[in-house]
This record gives sequence, structure tokens and C-alpha cells, in this order.
Amino acid sequence: MSLFSGLSRPMKAAGLALVGVAVIAAVIGGITLTSGGGDSDTATPPGTTPTTAESSDGATQPSSPAPGSPPASTPPASSAPPSSAPASSAPPASQPGQPGQPGPGQPGGDQQASHKWVTVRVYNNSTIQGLGEQAAKDFRASGWNVSEVKGYPGRLPETVAYFRPGTDEEAAAKALALEFGFRAEPRFKEIENIGPGVIVILTKDYKTNDKDGT
Repeated sequence: MSLFSGLSRPMKAAGLALVGVAVIAAVIGGITLTSGGGDSDTATPPGTTPTTAESSDGATQPSSPAPGSPPASTPPASSAPPSSAPASSAPPASQPGQPGQPGPGQPGGDQQASHKWVTVRVYNNSTIQGLGEQAAKDFRASGWNVSEVKGYPGRLPETVAYFRPGTDEEAAAKALALEFGFRAEPRFKEIENIGPGVIVILTKDYKTNDKDGT
């Protein structure tokens, strides 16, 4: 006896439809189970080591290298050769005695100028008229402070600049004598009490700077 015997034709059709739906559902379910099981069984191939691991808070952490694997080598930092800058060569300092520099025993211009404020008295002890005025003109042209020009009696052997030792006159007399080519000496007795200043007593050996002088 059939399962659908005793049922009307419409009821038989509905039952067949339900059976067909059940069969299709069973087939789809089997296919789904088969494909899902294949994915879940995928495993990491043997011999490989995962490169990252997930920490407890969900962050990805680098994993330790597998045993036997060579350590990662860090390339050495490129080091540029040190730059060699040429050492600056400063010009050698001028040494005394070189051109343009006063050597030992040669007073510099500044040293002479520092003494030119000292008073200079010019006395003519020669028979040459106007020699005192000409010498005073020479001294003034060089910046010396000539305060007096007159004659001097008696006879002296040579032109000399006289000074009082231990005063500013001494350095001034030596600088003046060096500049004009005569000697410097301490004052002698007859001129000791004359007023302050260097006393230059001229004789005929004085060489004037004036080309027209005698």
C-alpha cells in the first residue's frame, strides 16, 4: 500500500512537493558541511615558523626566530671619510730687525714722539750767522718744542744736547741727538741752573737739513 493511498490528488501533490524540498535541503546541508570542514582543517605546513604572534591585548608581536635559522644581519652604517680641511696658515709675526720694524737699539717713531713735548733751547756757539735759527727751524719741522734761540759765549768742540739726569730731559735729549746726528750728555756746571728743557749748544759741525744753509 502506497504512502499516499487514500489521499486525494491535491494532497498527494503537496506531499510530493514537501519531500522534494526536504531532499534539496539535505543535499545543500551536506555540501556546506563538506566545504566548512576543509577550511577548518587547514594547518601550517611543517617546518615553517610563524613570524608574528598575537599578545593578550590583541597587538601583533614579533616572534622569536626558529631554531637553526641564521640571525638577521644589520647592514653596517655607511661612514663618510672625515673631511680634511686645510689648516689656515697665519702670516709669521714680524721680528725685530726686519724691514719696517725697529730693531734692537733703534727707537721707534712713537717713542720719539712721546718725548717731543719737552722744551728745547738752542744756543749758537759758532761764528756762523743764523745757525741757531736754522737748527731751531729743523727741530720744529720734526715736531720738537723749541722755546728759545740765542748765542752762547766761549768755544765748545762739538754740538751736544745737554740734559738734567733723572728727568724727562734725559730721554728727550737722547732721542733728539739720535735723530739729528750729535751726542747727548748731562749738563755741565755753567748751564746747570738754566731753566728746564734740553739745551742744544751748536758748533760748526752741525749739519743743517736746509739745502741752502751754510
